[in-house]
Amino acid sequence: MLIDQARITVWAGNGGNGCVSFRREKFVPRGGPNGGDGGRGGDVVLRVERNLNTLLHIHNRRLIRAENGHHGMGSNKTGAGASAMVIRVPPGTIVRDFETGEVLGDLLEDGDELVVAGGGRGGRGNARFSSPTNRAPRTAEEGVPGEKRELELELKLLADVGLVGLPNAGKSTLLARLSAARPKVAEYPFTTLEPHLGVVQAPDDDYRTLVMADIPGLIEGAHQGAGLGVQFLRHVERCRVLAHLVDLSSEDSVADRVDTIRGELAAFATPLDGRPWVLVGTKVEAVAERTASEAELNRVAAEYEVPALTISAVTGDGLRRLLGLLFKLVSENQEIT
Repeated sequence: MLIDQARITVWAGNGGNGCVSFRREKFVPRGGPNGGDGGRGGDVVLRVERNLNTLLHIHNRRLIRAENGHHGMGSNKTGAGASAMVIRVPPGTIVRDFETGEVLGDLLEDGDELVVAGGGRGGRGNARFSSPTNRAPRTAEEGVPGEKRELELELKLLADVGLVGLPNAGKSTLLARLSAARPKVAEYPFTTLEPHLGVVQAPDDDYRTLVMADIPGLIEGAHQGAGLGVQFLRHVERCRVLAHLVDLSSEDSVADRVDTIRGELAAFATPLDGRPWVLVGTKVEAVAERTASEAELNRVAAEYEVPALTISAVTGDGLRRLLGLLFKLVSENQEIT
């Protein structure tokens, strides 16, 4: 199962209690109050770590709690404050308050932090309450309780290019050919059950790269949850450009298959059919009548008014042209996030 959501309860630490204490020294029979303040409770903080790509590590942690602040002590010693409880999350994590639905933060970059529950303030010791009319106060404050909150975390992959299409369209094979990513490749549908990311280098350029995401195969009814479709479509939201792959070795109509995916993208809660895209015919090495297949692909692309090209991830045919087109589209659509 794709783990791209997690629901957790976070509880910040309570502040330490203030201390009631008086000086007790030889030759000082009536020492004044010297009770110190309590320390602050620990915050609960979400921090982005770029090496993570799922929420699996916190999926079963129902309650995450920070430490309480230490109590104040005599001799005006303030209790130690507690360290923050840091929860590591992958880039692209959206944080919502579960009860209100309010978006608390959208964590994108490595090192980004969000305090989701504030630690309680420490209570004041009795030294704070000394006055000319009350020189021996026996009052101190209790620490303030830390915030408690139920959160919903949702992960959306961040990628320049998203590979979309029906199951077994050749998305994983293409990603493996163009990058160091090694997604599972097999001759049956739904081989990919979670997205994979790969870094792709531009042709003849050692400095330009883009991030490509292999989105698991979509099927008809995906926007209603068929085949884990809603989870998969959420990842498409964070792709600047889409490469729609169609298996040309299949006997099914290219137009019908393209219409199916375009329809699912349009019907999603946040319509995705307006993203820049290119139509890519795959597995041309296995096509008996390549000319006819390419003609049908070009006709469908003309109807949608998008570029079309054919490739073979096995032989490398057409890959250079595809990369050139994708890098061009990504550079023209940097504002999409």
